[in-house]
Amino acid sequence: MDIKDVVEWFMIADEDFDAAKILNGAARKHREIICYHCAQSIEKYLKGYLTYHEIVPKKTHSIILLNENCIELDHTFEQIRNECGILNRFSNEIRYPYRIEIREEDVAYALNTVEKIRCIEPILNLRNILVEENNNEPPCPDSPPPKDGLLGIKPYCE
Repeated sequence: MDIKDVVEWFMIADEDFDAAKILNGAARKHREIICYHCAQSIEKYLKGYLTYHEIVPKKTHSIILLNENCIELDHTFEQIRNECGILNRFSNEIRYPYRIEIREEDVAYALNTVEKIRCIEPILNLRNILVEENNNEPPCPDSPPPKDGLLGIKPYCE
């Protein structure tokens, strides 16, 4: 397992979540895209977790299936089974004709769910390992990105 692959999964997950939050603050909200980015973010965190444990993630967008794979490694992922089931409907089908109706409540739920999954113990512990591997002081959101280190993975600030 190359730790850089895990870092890359987490960075892409962070970028998807950042995109969702930015789009949520836009004057013209595209709810489908926000929820899509939330589902994509969760997918990438789960794939990063599996990669760290030397499991090559299946080429799937099913966060239900990916979470089931994570549950096999750590039963803590049971805590997010329902959320993964609900957000799975945002993974790809909303990017095609005959879209599902997305309400403002769905957007809030999707954003909150990503926050919850980012903070579930196995994901948070893995992020802390990546930060240690990166040999960075934990930066806060307004700190400049690190110049050196493992692709600049950052911890969450409290």
